[in-house]
Amino acid sequence: MLKTLLGEVKEYWKATILSPLFMILEVIVETVIPLLMAKLVNNGIEVEGGDLPYIYKIGIIMIPIAVVGLFSGILGGKYAALASAGFAKNLRKAMFHNIQSFSFSNIDKYSTAGLVTRLTTDVTNLQMAYMMTIRMAIRALFSMVFAMGGAFFLNARVAFVYLIAVFLLAIVVFFLMSHAAKYFSQVFQKYDDLNASVQENISGIRVVKAYVREDYEINRFEQAALNIYNMFVRAEKNIIANMPIMMLTVYTCILIISWIGAHYIVAGDMETGDLMALLTYCMNILMSLMMLSMVFVMISMSSASGKRIAEVIQEESELHNPENPIMEVPDGSIRFEHVCFKYKKDAKDNVLKDINLDIRPGETIGIIGGTGSAKTSLVSLISRLYDVSDGTVYVGGHDVRDYDMKTLRDQVSVVLQKNTLFSGTIYDNLRWGDENATEEECRRACRLACADEFIDKMPDGYNTRIEQGGSNVSGGQKQRLCIARALLKKPKVLILDDSTSAVDTATDAKIRKAFAEEIPDTTKLIIAQRISSVQNSDRIIVMHEGEISAVGTHEELLTGSQIYKEVYDSQMKAGGDFDQQ
Repeated sequence: MLKTLLGEVKEYWKATILSPLFMILEVIVETVIPLLMAKLVNNGIEVEGGDLPYIYKIGIIMIPIAVVGLFSGILGGKYAALASAGFAKNLRKAMFHNIQSFSFSNIDKYSTAGLVTRLTTDVTNLQMAYMMTIRMAIRALFSMVFAMGGAFFLNARVAFVYLIAVFLLAIVVFFLMSHAAKYFSQVFQKYDDLNASVQENISGIRVVKAYVREDYEINRFEQAALNIYNMFVRAEKNIIANMPIMMLTVYTCILIISWIGAHYIVAGDMETGDLMALLTYCMNILMSLMMLSMVFVMISMSSASGKRIAEVIQEESELHNPENPIMEVPDGSIRFEHVCFKYKKDAKDNVLKDINLDIRPGETIGIIGGTGSAKTSLVSLISRLYDVSDGTVYVGGHDVRDYDMKTLRDQVSVVLQKNTLFSGTIYDNLRWGDENATEEECRRACRLACADEFIDKMPDGYNTRIEQGGSNVSGGQKQRLCIARALLKKPKVLILDDSTSAVDTATDAKIRKAFAEEIPDTTKLIIAQRISSVQNSDRIIVMHEGEISAVGTHEELLTGSQIYKEVYDSQMKAGGDFDQQ
């Protein structure tokens, strides 16, 4: 994990090294100044009549040393902020870039809310821990060591009081912090639950209001927030004793040292300036230990975040390009040879079972079947969104695993079941299909998808802004825009996965007619629930429980497939779609 995380420091190694160096320089200054103060008191003030020139001399020496300490602290803070912010930037970049390479099976392992938490809260925790480690922890550690050395240099017998106090405090702090760490490691799962609640509520706010579920959602959110609160309270209960114990130790040490030092001064074994320096070192040592305990708390919190971030960065896509990939898809032919597929390798049963299928270039294929019959799974293998478990899928005469994945997916355009639009104008959304598409090409794609019918009625036409998720257009309008976007890729294979379910039958017929006339050479696979959407296809595939039950034309299946006939009868007896001619 550490190797993965520290690998993202990259160009900020210089700042990472400079920050501790300046912190160490600041600590050296803080160690030297009490020694100079002791000399000033012992040899300048305590001598009979005082030695003003000596006082001036020590004072002049202390000024540049203090200035060095000041600028060392400033530069140490500056480089620590630069290194930690850069580290956080690289972590987010590494995670986001790796997420983009995930296959669908990789994506299935993580919730959206969980990934958002890792990119935000978890990275922020690591950023804070990193800054505290290279700045506060280094400073505290060296400050404690140097101050202890200075104390032993002045009076070894008194310095043993520090040593005993540090040893006892270290045991207490370690016990308190380690007990609290287990709660911090659990809290981020609760953050995932909170983010999931917020995300689902905001994205589905219209449904929430339609079903008058505001109170339910408020209670759900409050419960998620309460879980985080409870976790932090449990952790804080373990560390609240830290500060009182620290302060008790500090003041106890001051009293003991003052009492012992006073006896030594009266006995002539110690000078007043040395006692002042020892008291200063006492505060330095114990405050350093307090800072180290704070760093330990932050590291305990961030260790769980680090594991979650490293998990995403180390996740390897299950799909890879071959060494010498094919960079061109010859045509839109598709062939399945004894294909079996399951979503998880350790799953007991296959989702698709021994699929054999041959589709010619330019052919229009309808796919119909009940819910869970693996229609979507079948077409997902064509563009290699998943890899087959057994068998081979061919596109253009080549195994899909031999293609460069970008090349394959550019030529096998898929309009998924869940249509997604992004913030921006209609033109912006259409150009997801081809970023260099001209306005005329965009308009032609919209005519083929029958999207021009509603776009032309909008006040700003193709410059109309689409809100996040396409919330300001209807389901049917969203589907047609997604189809137009797919057409702009000029694919050799076009897959519509139930992508006209929200449009009326007349518009559906227009879209299919436009496809037949305008893109006859493109192989078209149309998954649908209604017979009218597929009955004019060259062939229709009937899926049932992960197998191809029958293949044929509409007329052939009416007489040769019981499943198809039952679906047809159930829809036709109800009178078909309300607008069907």
